Amino acid sequence: MNLAAIMQPTFFPWMGYFDIIDQVDIFVFYDNVQLTKRSWQVRNRIKMASGEYFLTVPVKKTKNRDELMICDAEICYEQHWQAKHLKNIEINYKKSAHFNEVFGLISEIYGKKHNLLYSFNEDFIINVLKRIGITTTLVQSHELGEVEGVKDARLAAICKKIGCGDYLSPQGSSNYIEAVSPGGELVRQGIALYYQHYVHPVYHQLYGSFHGYLGIIDLLFNEGFDNALGIIRSGRHEKIPFMDFRTKYLKLENQ
Repeated sequence: MNLAAIMQPTFFPWMGYFDIIDQVDIFVFYDNVQLTKRSWQVRNRIKMASGEYFLTVPVKKTKNRDELMICDAEICYEQHWQAKHLKNIEINYKKSAHFNEVFGLISEIYGKKHNLLYSFNEDFIINVLKRIGITTTLVQSHELGEVEGVKDARLAAICKKIGCGDYLSPQGSSNYIEAVSPGGELVRQGIALYYQHYVHPVYHQLYGSFHGYLGIIDLLFNEGFDNALGIIRSGRHEKIPFMDFRTKYLKLENQ
């Protein structure tokens, strides 16, 4: 059976996001769901000499936030955020070992002036995947046509639509997948469910003690495109079957 993962297109995703993409046969950018305020879709962290710092992409208020889909969210350029981002990135990473190659890619993507948030995020992710050597098949959920259901029922429907019988989930999604029954609608629909098991690796980093869970650009600046995939994979452990995850991590009865 083909293994799938379905995740929203994050702004400068962390290493674990790329680990999931690397493990599966088909990865779906889940871009036709609601955009949540202050979510990882619009912001992420870099490391500065003074500590962690958030970079945020401003979005136009074209609809009420509970009605705005990620694929419809328009980037607001009136705040000149691109120049601010690039300046902060340059100041804080100019002494990194791989500054020129990574800053060149980031500058190129920022220079395209994407109108839509999902387009910016997916463009960055796809370019990084190519540079570090991940060749997983990529799909955009808004291109799949009508898919019924919500939450885990919709995930199951997408899996069936793309022909995948196994599903790899980030651990955070267990909050709703496991809410009603073991494995939720995925298992009820006959899809084998696993949870990612990822332990954040330590790599060379500027500015003192190590900070994990930053945007992927921190890894890229410090270790380069050629070394990134090996470091990402070093944090991977065997994926966890959902029943084991419920028992060991959620402390739930398997009923």
